[in-house]
Amino acid sequence: MVSSPFAISAVLLLSIPVLFLLAPRVLPPREIPIPPLDEADDLALFRRAAALDSARSGSNLPSSFAHLGATNPKLKIAFLFLTNSDLHFAPLWEQFFRGNEDLYNIYVHADPTAQVANPAGVFEDRFIEAKKTQRASPTLIAAARRLLATALLDDPYNSFFAILSQQCIPLHSFRFVHSTLFAPPRVNSALPVESTRMPVRLRYSSFIEILSNTSSLWKRYTARGRYAMLPEVPFSKFRVGSQFFILTRRHALVVVKDRRLWKKFKLPCWSSDSCYPEEHYFPTLLSMADPNGCTHYTLTRVNWTGSTHGHPHTYRPAEVSPELISRLRQSNSNHSYLFARKFSPDCLQPLMNIASTAIFRD
Repeated sequence: MVSSPFAISAVLLLSIPVLFLLAPRVLPPREIPIPPLDEADDLALFRRAAALDSARSGSNLPSSFAHLGATNPKLKIAFLFLTNSDLHFAPLWEQFFRGNEDLYNIYVHADPTAQVANPAGVFEDRFIEAKKTQRASPTLIAAARRLLATALLDDPYNSFFAILSQQCIPLHSFRFVHSTLFAPPRVNSALPVESTRMPVRLRYSSFIEILSNTSSLWKRYTARGRYAMLPEVPFSKFRVGSQFFILTRRHALVVVKDRRLWKKFKLPCWSSDSCYPEEHYFPTLLSMADPNGCTHYTLTRVNWTGSTHGHPHTYRPAEVSPELISRLRQSNSNHSYLFARKFSPDCLQPLMNIASTAIFRD
């Protein structure tokens, strides 16, 4: 038996490295838990959104599909802003939206603990009931779902849903963005004819990054434990991608109706350096639900060169120029990038200086 004070001290000293080694495995994760009352509120909101959309499906209001040759000038884009700081680029977005009031809606989810200022103009009174959020936690998934459900309920003509942050900027004019999203989509001849009065239907795609071959995929999958995601999400179905995407209405409904995958992705992670639920949940869910209905790439440009601690490059005022806007638009897909991040707040004036001559000149 260890009895002398010296021996006890030696044992304690020797145990310190062991504690550092085992602490991540035995101590609870540092993620913000989602309170049961918040979860209940969200579930009620999601059920209302799903039920109302089902009720509308039998009316003449827009559905998830567009009829061949039909045009509807009221089809809108819902811009969904996730933020935990002031909307520093509100003046730039104000200029972006000007003159297109019947073609968009804005919704802002602002972390209530951040005391985000409610700006005037197009963002005034567009803040939804929000909950606390934390990076690399399920709270960001919940916030995005909250935005989607609110937009689904608010306006039946919301047809595309773009998730953005306060550090995002537009790279084109509103008319360019709208025409890009509502360009004639691919024909889906696989749909049963009896599902519509017309023999052919058009099906829009969601612009969401879905990756299955990244080097960190297994590490991310096992962040909650080797078998924690089973049986709902086998490793072969696990995907990653950008948390900034544009969903069609039918895919927004898939997200708010989901219960099965959410119960897995809301589990706390034990390996914090590889746990980014907001980058895993949406690509995995939509890849499993409708892989052919997604482009598998995003329209929001992010520069990961020189990233630190999982954060992408932040553009500073000295970097802002028409040439930068031109480079950020370029992509490897059939579409130009429509948005970009992330920009520091002091980039506002340099961006405003080139707004009319570069950003909104398509």
